[in-house]
Amino acid sequence: MTENSFSQPIVHISVEELAQRLASGDPSIQLVDVREPQELAIAKIEGFVNLPLSEFPEWGDQVPTLFNPQAETLVLCHHGIRSAQMCQWLIAQGFTNVQNISGGIDAYSKLVDSSIPQY
Repeated sequence: MTENSFSQPIVHISVEELAQRLASGDPSIQLVDVREPQELAIAKIEGFVNLPLSEFPEWGDQVPTLFNPQAETLVLCHHGIRSAQMCQWLIAQGFTNVQNISGGIDAYSKLVDSSIPQY
């Protein structure tokens, strides 16, 4: 999965917007974290489903049954590159409301919640 293999524009949201969406408690928001398990062991935001990009062959075909393609789907990684790749892939699979979290968990830790460790 490479970013250049897709051509759809990606919608980005800031980490501050993410914090607002999380605080809203909206149960219809789908939260996806594409970081690796060792990264989650260091820092995570509760409520995200972990789908490591390196394990794509294991979970790729399950995405249509795990998530609603019409629901708001927010995608997180460390800085925003891998999550952008996942956003492109989700859009290509027919997802209609996908948003990349700009700056990833690194920016979230710096700008929103300093209790989340940086790495």
